[in-house]
Amino acid sequence: MTKTTISTKTAISTIIKKAADELDLYLPSSVLSTFEKYYELLIKHGEHVNLTAIKTPEDVATLHFLDSLMLLNTTDFKNKTVIDIGSGAGFPGIPIKIVEPSIKITLLDATKKRITFLTELCKSLEIDAVCFHARAEEFIRDVDVLQTCPQRESYDIVVSRAVAPLNILCELCLPYININGYFPVMKSINSDDEIIEALNAIKTLGAEIIKTIPYTIPGTDITHRIILIHKKSETPEKYPRRFARIEKKPL
Repeated sequence: MTKTTISTKTAISTIIKKAADELDLYLPSSVLSTFEKYYELLIKHGEHVNLTAIKTPEDVATLHFLDSLMLLNTTDFKNKTVIDIGSGAGFPGIPIKIVEPSIKITLLDATKKRITFLTELCKSLEIDAVCFHARAEEFIRDVDVLQTCPQRESYDIVVSRAVAPLNILCELCLPYININGYFPVMKSINSDDEIIEALNAIKTLGAEIIKTIPYTIPGTDITHRIILIHKKSETPEKYPRRFARIEKKPL
């Protein structure tokens, strides 16, 4: 084992354990080891697939792993069905699954190379997850998928770190959530205008904002916000629309 490898593993484990202690979250050594391996695979495969511009163990541990885990403070994930839409390199879904293994998770991404990476990642980390290559607005209506595992209003929680305005993100994600389910949206602390612009979309899609939760990523001075959205009633069947329509005329 090289000195570099030892340093990298130590950095990942030390940062995550320190943050977990501050958050009063118990993480066994096996979980810390899983995050170490996750980092190694992320960097290795990132040479061939566009996974993340963040490379150092300190930044990956804080800006990816710990940022993802902050969602655990918003609602109860235990034994829930969860879908990560636009999962990319696995954030935030995989870190949540590592810490809360009781969840049943589905990873969805529109890029085939990323889904190939996620499939290999889950196998290497011995994580039970289902990975699908599809666009969110199309996957929910896929005839073949409907026959085996219907997606509409089938999940307790939807998570996503996709970069999109809140009104667009809600139309892509809220149709997947069952009534009384939750969508904790990860946004900038300066997202007041975005929230106001999304209020009509959220109401139209059968949901409401419960609260906004500001947080600072442990070990940094970076502050973000989680907007907790609660699904109150069924989303009309016509949503989500085709993406070109969503983008051209947001709700």
